[in-house]
Amino acid sequence: MDSLLFNPSWHTKLESLLHTGKAAGADLVEIFLENTDYSSVLAEQDSITSVNPAFGRGAGIRVFHGSHDGFVSTNDLSEKGLNIALEQALGMLGLQIPKTINSKFDGLQDFNDFAIYKNNWLSDCPSLNESSTKLLEATLLLKKKGKHLSVRRSSYSRSWQEVLVAASDGTFNRDVRLHQSIGVNALAQDGEHRASIGRRYGTSGIPEDLTQWIPEKTADEICDSTAVMLYADYVEAGQMPAVLANKFGGVIFHEACGHLLETTQIERGTSPFVDKLNSKIAHHSVTAVDEGFTEGAFGSLSMDDEGMAPQKTILIKDGILKNFLSDRAGELRTGNKRTGSGRRQSHTFAAASRMRNTYIAAGKYSPKELISSVDSGLYCKSMGGGSVGPTGQFNFSVEEGYLIENGKLTKPVKGATLIGEAQDIMPRISMCANDLDLAAGFCGSISGNINVTVGQPHIKVDSITVGGR
Repeated sequence: MDSLLFNPSWHTKLESLLHTGKAAGADLVEIFLENTDYSSVLAEQDSITSVNPAFGRGAGIRVFHGSHDGFVSTNDLSEKGLNIALEQALGMLGLQIPKTINSKFDGLQDFNDFAIYKNNWLSDCPSLNESSTKLLEATLLLKKKGKHLSVRRSSYSRSWQEVLVAASDGTFNRDVRLHQSIGVNALAQDGEHRASIGRRYGTSGIPEDLTQWIPEKTADEICDSTAVMLYADYVEAGQMPAVLANKFGGVIFHEACGHLLETTQIERGTSPFVDKLNSKIAHHSVTAVDEGFTEGAFGSLSMDDEGMAPQKTILIKDGILKNFLSDRAGELRTGNKRTGSGRRQSHTFAAASRMRNTYIAAGKYSPKELISSVDSGLYCKSMGGGSVGPTGQFNFSVEEGYLIENGKLTKPVKGATLIGEAQDIMPRISMCANDLDLAAGFCGSISGNINVTVGQPHIKVDSITVGGR
């Protein structure tokens, strides 16, 4: 069994802290305890160039009073250290610990352990030698199969986390999380011609994930794509229809729309959808979901970082906005019920409403039908990086693209960028295919960098601005 830190023996210490916080006048007190073990390995060309282990342990204490909250984190898990952190969090709200502790807190519920079957996950993960061998196999395969590859990289990361959440609403829950991610990238160069292609895979709760990964398949995909894109012409800029492939194509919905449906945006009034609940914000073909259930998906969880079990949240149903994603603070300040979406990078962050597995649901068409409906446009087979403004303005590069002419894919093009605003683009997604698929990703926001899943089937956007030459 892995070395675990948290168990029911914490009951007395945590209950005492919660009684103290309530006696000081807090409406709610929440304690988040964390124990982490992280490792990453990087292979460049034919060598392992970086190995980074990291270990962490600490607590985050959050106090709510009225519509305000105070948050303090500490690496000192002793009784004294936790009491100091609580006193500081109370002080942020002008609350003081009374000389006599007398609170209306009813005590913690029975210990609820979501990690009963997860306690061996860390020891079941690949060793450093196994992960290094697998990564070098990938870069060697790129060398054998590819042409003009000036850069070959592969990486592996493993994040193990044990958490315990206790709160004055009675919550007393423990969980263990395991996330593993593999990335492979290649840069092809021949004179002035260049093409960069990458693939990333990620899972949660599957210790044997790396052993199941097939490097040869990934190398084939990357080498085939770089061979095509290396000598591709640059796309001409303009307004045109576009078909976006499934899997990571969903990053645009995640970034440009999903964040605008989190109560962290709603409470600030910065989302264009703040007053659009039960109103039409997208084409009737669009249904969008956020959930934490899909087995093995990068954003799945047994409980969120506030101790709540995940729910399936229908964000958009047939084009109608149905729900927002909410955490404790979001429920307090906006009135939207919690959805099991309170997430944070670590104990050094207060939880905030964040996405989990977020995707546009499958439709009734085949990908071929979407492409054949376009006379002249762009097919985006693979998306690259991009940026998003605070109200949904976005631009995303197309890593691998093809022209659509007379309903058929023709020549490859590079240098394309998709530009738009969420509230303008959502009504233009007129067709969704039947091939929903998901992809792993990382999301940065107010509560740090977290693991998420993006996804969609192939979708058709009737008109979008394409930047190019």
